[in-house]
Amino acid sequence: MDGHLATHVKSDLYAQTTGTPGAPSSTTTIDGNYIPNPQEPFGGTIELNNDKSRPFWPARVVPPKGAPNILLVMTDDTGYGAASTFGGVIPTPTLDRLAERGLRYTNFHSTALCSPSRAALLTGRNHHNVGFGNIAEASTGFPGYDAFMGRDAVSIGGILRANGYNTSWFGKNHNTPPWQESQIGPFDQWPTGQLFGFDYFYGFMGGDANQWQPNLFRNTTAIYPFRDNPGWNLITAEADDAIRQINMVKSIDPEQPFFVYLAPGATHAPHHPTKEWIEKISDMHLFDEGWNKLRETIYANQKRLGVIPEDAKLTPWPDGLKKWDELTDDEKKLFIRQVDVYAAYLAYCDHETGRVIKAIEDLGQLENTLVIYIVGDNGSSAEGSPIGTPNEVAQFNGVTPPVDVQLRDFYDLWGSDQTYPHMAVAWTWAFDTPFKWTKQIASHFGGIKQGMVMSWPARIKNVGGVRNQFHHFIDIVPTLLEASDIPAPRFAYGIEQKPMDGISMAYTWDDGPDDPSQRTVQYFEMFGNRAIYADGWFANTHPIVDPWALFSVPPTDVMNSYKWELYDLKNDWTQYTDLAEKMPDKLREMQELWIVEASKYHVFPLNNAVATRLVTPRPSVTAGHSRFVYTKPITGIPNGVEPLLLATSYKITAEIDVPEGGGNGMLFTQGGKFGGHGFYLLKGKPVYTWDLLDLDRVRWESSETLTPGKHTVEFEFTYDGLGMGTFAYNNLSGVGKPGEGVIRIDGKEVARKKMEKTIPITLAWDEAQDIGSDTLTGVNDADYQVPFTFDGTIEKITLDIERPTLSKEDIRKLEEAKASQGDKG
Repeated sequence: MDGHLATHVKSDLYAQTTGTPGAPSSTTTIDGNYIPNPQEPFGGTIELNNDKSRPFWPARVVPPKGAPNILLVMTDDTGYGAASTFGGVIPTPTLDRLAERGLRYTNFHSTALCSPSRAALLTGRNHHNVGFGNIAEASTGFPGYDAFMGRDAVSIGGILRANGYNTSWFGKNHNTPPWQESQIGPFDQWPTGQLFGFDYFYGFMGGDANQWQPNLFRNTTAIYPFRDNPGWNLITAEADDAIRQINMVKSIDPEQPFFVYLAPGATHAPHHPTKEWIEKISDMHLFDEGWNKLRETIYANQKRLGVIPEDAKLTPWPDGLKKWDELTDDEKKLFIRQVDVYAAYLAYCDHETGRVIKAIEDLGQLENTLVIYIVGDNGSSAEGSPIGTPNEVAQFNGVTPPVDVQLRDFYDLWGSDQTYPHMAVAWTWAFDTPFKWTKQIASHFGGIKQGMVMSWPARIKNVGGVRNQFHHFIDIVPTLLEASDIPAPRFAYGIEQKPMDGISMAYTWDDGPDDPSQRTVQYFEMFGNRAIYADGWFANTHPIVDPWALFSVPPTDVMNSYKWELYDLKNDWTQYTDLAEKMPDKLREMQELWIVEASKYHVFPLNNAVATRLVTPRPSVTAGHSRFVYTKPITGIPNGVEPLLLATSYKITAEIDVPEGGGNGMLFTQGGKFGGHGFYLLKGKPVYTWDLLDLDRVRWESSETLTPGKHTVEFEFTYDGLGMGTFAYNNLSGVGKPGEGVIRIDGKEVARKKMEKTIPITLAWDEAQDIGSDTLTGVNDADYQVPFTFDGTIEKITLDIERPTLSKEDIRKLEEAKASQGDKG
């Protein structure tokens, strides 16, 4: 035996960059084709004895030399004409400064909705191609709409991490299937899971969050930093945590580049800036002349800044929205308050983003940091109703408090933790100047045109200009990969990866503002609204329902119910002059191209439902179950996993041991202040409260006080309607109906009350189901303050659900109504 057991064979997957191979200090880049990269072969020698053997350490993976730090920022629900950098009146000095040392992009496009845009942004693939044809909460069982991004489309976080970056994510997610957001996972589609691949996450999982009391996570653990912390706000907390993470990375390893994805909840509802920012913006009197004058001001600013062409036309004001001079004084007062809070939210967010950029600068890292700041994941949101709402959850349930109620009960509270507010639609339309339409509308630029700035001092030298090339969210990942000299992987975790649908925008850093775009074709689709771009031409459908009419029931024959339009974007930047009648052959060519692209990227079947799609049955650990048993306190079961108790009969039975003094605390609750219900003891008396969207409360209270010891308390609710089953027929008639509730103690009835109306669609989504305490906001502030932990012992809580069953006669009537509705389409 010669004693030699192993030798090193150099793999083509590795390219040594620094240090002696096998030394503890050695580093390597990888070819990037595989995630994770195969283990580097042992390159030393092994003899029978250690003193004759030579060790070999696998090299530490680092990115290619010169790879930049990356800060990717994206605000939420922000129209093209909102920020000062793109002609708006809302001050965004951070974005302004970034534009001065970088480039403004005027022809950059989203998908018109939150989850889909984020899926496209993080994967470099079209949103239907990764299962996000709609938001996660409206997913359906088809490949383009199932909310599963797929292991064949690992995100930019996973790619960069595998190539030596430290990757972190702050703020909004909204790309994890809601039924996987509980404490039992699975966690592979969470930000730190295998699919997304981020090292660290600090943020919220759903579509929006209460910025004062969010359902907040660090990695996969719920945290509550706002408790006993007056003035805490998530916008500042995210910036603080991002600064902490950046400093930590550069303190531990100054050479390691970071990728920070900062995705604040601003300016999605609820609009929750701090009081100081509301006062600062209100004192500026930016909106006193109203939304029509605001539109004219933005339009003039945009021409002055060169972010729209000189010949671009301002699209007409829609017939369905009141002009400012048609409003009453009360309406004007309320609407100015609403928009001041919205503007404060954007300005506040921009300021906190500036703190993150300043921290990078203070570390001496800004020169080699690529900053991409995208203004909105879609256009400004019209989901606040024509008169706004103090509670967005109410609007999604078809309830809008009138102007006098909003003024009386919510004016001074607007933006505080006592509201979950959204502004009036006409402000939304103005913030999408100079375009038509809003968020949700993928057929028009008001829904899909986003301002964007890129800055990278070490690479982008021709600064301060604009770039007008047509691009899309799917082009960001290829841009980041080219900037860092990292290829898109061929395989990740053993699975072949889909090709990127996007192309790099790096060429624009050197080209002029109007040089040809390298993206020549892009399709769009959302809620049945469609469009196709091809070499300067744009064909699109015209919306058949307004995006703020969330409970509309449009004709289900999507392919044949919409009128098409045609625009020559080379001469018509704003979709002003429809050429469809003059150029039918060109329109037909564009329509056929849309069919080709839609077929390629899993866009079919088309579905234009809104509210009914939100309650479509989908996978869940609760699906198919009607009995749930809880034997210990448990908190934080998310909205997407808790058993739904809307439009149904149910009974909650709590077997408890009551302490001396009668007992206090929460037994069972879902939702919170802005829509929810709870069963609790208050000074020994069982109480049940239904919080009807913070606009009304129905409360049952026992006539008897519990004695110390073991008891069984029940709340039974009997619902009078047909239930969610009517939604299968595109019909809303089964929800929001009356019901009757009864409290019993040890089998004896102690309270009974009729509830004349019920919440039809959803509870507050940024809340949870809790057993034994209440973690976020409470359903009745007059009775208790969170966490209101039960001071006795819970032996067992049983929830029994008796969902309404449609009779043959019910089904016949619903089918007739559906057929009639289809005929009208």
